[in-house]
Amino acid sequence: MKKLGLIFKESSENLIKNRFSSSVAIFIVRYSGVSGLELNNLRLSLKAAKASFFVAKNSVARRALEGVGMSSLLEAIEGPSGLVFAKEDGLSVSKVLCDFSKTHEQLKIEAGSLKDKILKKEDIERLAKLPSMEVLRAQVVVALNSPLQQLAMVLNGVLRKFVYCLEQVKNKKLN
Repeated sequence: MKKLGLIFKESSENLIKNRFSSSVAIFIVRYSGVSGLELNNLRLSLKAAKASFFVAKNSVARRALEGVGMSSLLEAIEGPSGLVFAKEDGLSVSKVLCDFSKTHEQLKIEAGSLKDKILKKEDIERLAKLPSMEVLRAQVVVALNSPLQQLAMVLNGVLRKFVYCLEQVKNKKLN
């Protein structure tokens, strides 16, 4: 019969593996010095961004990351570390983490992974500075719409000149 501690470690490892496989991004943060109330506020902010914050023993987290092929993230797990799993949008989660770390200096963003690409702290901060997905979509729509609008104006101008020319011909024939 297995010991209770071993069962808990195995279930935590499996939970990390399952969350990793269903996530588009994962971030590793160091939360030493952050109070429980502040961590709950972070969890609520992450929940709004469709992400979750998970704390596990470092040995369990390392074993789980090795199991999913993310050995390059192992060096980021030191001290009290937490894993943030983004289910849909890694961009909005990086914004939440960076904003929270600005107001709570004890929270340190260590590393991450976005669609199998390893991210350093600087990469995550650059991601957080990007505009949101809605803003990017709006910019694409405007960029695509602008040439079409200009084409419509040019065609409308040609049509307007043609109608003006017909009006002049009509006026000459009537006079």
